[in-house]
Amino acid sequence: MSEFRTEHDFLGEKQIPNVAYYGIQTARALENFHITGIPVSKEPLFIQAFGYVKKAAAMANRDCGVIDPKIAEVICQAADQLIAGEYLDQFVTDMIQGGAGTSVNMNVNEVIANIGLEILGHPKGAYDYLHPNNHVNFSQSTNDAYPTAFRIALYHKIERYILSLEALQQAFARKAEEFKDVLKMGRTQLQDAVPMTLGAEFNGFSTTIKEDIQRLHEVKMLICEINMGATAIGTSINAPADYPVRVTEHLRELTDIPLVLAEDLIEATCDTGAYVQISGVLKRSAVKISKICNDLRLLSSGPRAGINEINLPRMQPGSSIMPGKVNPVIPEVVNQTAYYVIGTDVTITMAAEAGQLQLNVMEPVIAFSLFSSFTYMENACYTLQSKCVDGITANEEICKNMVMNSIGIVTALNPILGYEECSSIAKEALQTGKSIHDIVVIERERITQEKWNEVFSLENLIHPKFINS
Repeated sequence: MSEFRTEHDFLGEKQIPNVAYYGIQTARALENFHITGIPVSKEPLFIQAFGYVKKAAAMANRDCGVIDPKIAEVICQAADQLIAGEYLDQFVTDMIQGGAGTSVNMNVNEVIANIGLEILGHPKGAYDYLHPNNHVNFSQSTNDAYPTAFRIALYHKIERYILSLEALQQAFARKAEEFKDVLKMGRTQLQDAVPMTLGAEFNGFSTTIKEDIQRLHEVKMLICEINMGATAIGTSINAPADYPVRVTEHLRELTDIPLVLAEDLIEATCDTGAYVQISGVLKRSAVKISKICNDLRLLSSGPRAGINEINLPRMQPGSSIMPGKVNPVIPEVVNQTAYYVIGTDVTITMAAEAGQLQLNVMEPVIAFSLFSSFTYMENACYTLQSKCVDGITANEEICKNMVMNSIGIVTALNPILGYEECSSIAKEALQTGKSIHDIVVIERERITQEKWNEVFSLENLIHPKFINS
């Protein structure tokens, strides 16, 4: 048997390796697009989603009576193998490509056709019996199949990211409970503010992540609207009248995602607004997690010449020249991941803006940017949770001493002494190095020791009540 088979398209003929399930259009894409070096096989959820799209299309075409039921069944069998994660190595086109995703769609069409041909007992490339365009792509265009598969895969990407956020949020919640009685100094603009607990600080981290989990649940529903049946530009050319509704129903049942058919298929075929909004929510989440990492690095700074209120797990030696130095490498790597996501948000924004007339041809770079960003942030959240947050410990005495030595605690005396006198006390403490306690209780005798003990009790510092006399 020859090692190659000859396939043709309207540009001419090419020799295709007989072991390959892809065909001539995929081979041309391999020649044309050397951009990321990342093939679509690296996004198995995307290939699985295409399997669902092609299976639902075959079922809808069968229902509409426009395709032989036996051919439809073979397409479904082949698509099921993609859904099961098989033949991933056959999806070789680059994630970023020209043509609005046509190369990926044809990669899928050719692989399914050749799997189907083998099921039927024919050799690969015998397209007279099962054709990538005439059968597998029947009633479709890249312009509805690609974005629909993209949305199905993205739905699952968002769900996975939500799970990683929940793990991180719960880790901070556990630390909030563990540190609930650890008194520390709050800071605004990196200056001493008023006392709080380390637990309250970590509870704030937990709460801010919980808010983004809710935002992601909301934005996830934006991609449940699909344009299957729109075909080329939204006019449904070459598709039976009942096909758009039927294919959507089949996809909803196959994926268990609440997919709905867009009311305006022309608008839905060119609009990428949902991706901009999803990217914005992902960026928001990345920015907030990066801010938390900044806080963790500050709070653990030192250990002897910094804040040193908390200890991060010691993961690796921190210097090739300074013995004993340990760096906050986990928060640092999460920071850098967040910067990547912020950058891809700009890419997605510009790609969405670049859509022209009835189609946005830049969707492949939007898909690549969102897929990679969700994957990287998912990995970052699990890394931050398991290799950092779970192992954080508190330096309780350092935290408490910083509170009692701080000038900021004079704020608690405002209701009793007034702002002007408290400012005078703070100024004297700053200039002389004396403690607030010694100036107020011993030197100026403005309040008694008993009143001081009441105002600056651990309970009142953690849960302040109004004391004005």
